[in-house]
Amino acid sequence: MAVRREWGALSATERGAYIDAVHCMINSPSHFAPGEVPGARNRFDDFAAIHINKTNSIHLDGIFLSWHRNFVWIWETALREECGYAGYQPYWNWALWCDDLGSSPLFDGSSTSLSGNGSPDNSSCPIQVANGETLPCGTGGGCVTSGPFKNLTNNLGPISFPHVYSGLPANWTAHNPRCFKRDLSSYIATRYGNQTALDVLMNTTNIEDFQNTMSGADINLGPHGGGHFALGPAMDDFFASPQDPAFFLHHGMVDRMWTLWQDADERSRRYSLQGTSTIFNGNSTPNVTLSTKQDWGMLGRVKETEELLSPREYDFCYTYE
Repeated sequence: MAVRREWGALSATERGAYIDAVHCMINSPSHFAPGEVPGARNRFDDFAAIHINKTNSIHLDGIFLSWHRNFVWIWETALREECGYAGYQPYWNWALWCDDLGSSPLFDGSSTSLSGNGSPDNSSCPIQVANGETLPCGTGGGCVTSGPFKNLTNNLGPISFPHVYSGLPANWTAHNPRCFKRDLSSYIATRYGNQTALDVLMNTTNIEDFQNTMSGADINLGPHGGGHFALGPAMDDFFASPQDPAFFLHHGMVDRMWTLWQDADERSRRYSLQGTSTIFNGNSTPNVTLSTKQDWGMLGRVKETEELLSPREYDFCYTYE
């Protein structure tokens, strides 16, 4: 059984191997047919493109957890099979580093980090969330200036949140190259990802409460939304957030929390489902069942939801340290 570990628990050599594998994805050609998604310039972009295209069916609904579980597994598999990575997908334990993101091994800007903060730029402050409410910006906001991904180019998006209501813009596949931006906010990280917040999440007793506590669409962002907003421009793009390499560690932690919650009451929680496969649990799709089919475009095969509910069944064979 594969063991996924927290980034801070990895040795410098192990972190370097993961970083090298991500660079391999960035430097490998896209698997889309020529002209199908002009903005997908490499294998790394392929994952962002699929996420963009599926966003309005894979968030704030009954397949959010299971779809992203397989999305992370497909990424991990690609790192291993296409780029020779010998390890497994690490995760970002929000509570360990929320007090000072910039000093954490994830975001300290060192050669074994996921790169650091962006240059100071408060032109988008304050951060707008739903219902006219706002959050304060962090200490960056501009192009990332340090670490292994300081020269990363984001090629897709940005796509604004109102498109969850109006649908994807017609030009969502367009090539729009720009620098990779970050705005580290320990305030947001602490507000939504502190240990007390995680305890509240783990103390929920049914899947509906777990899902609603994990994610929110207003000022109550939950640990999932809080992690996105704590990193700024690339990660708080609701559609194109996989263009920040931290995305997969963030969703590794989402999956870890769901795994721990399921394991706490195997009989009642393992196959528990609630909601539809439309954002906000819209009624344009039926309630999710074990036989509901989910897909990841050209990244992987169609799967029934039953195949996605345990990290130890079907294609999955992993646990968390």
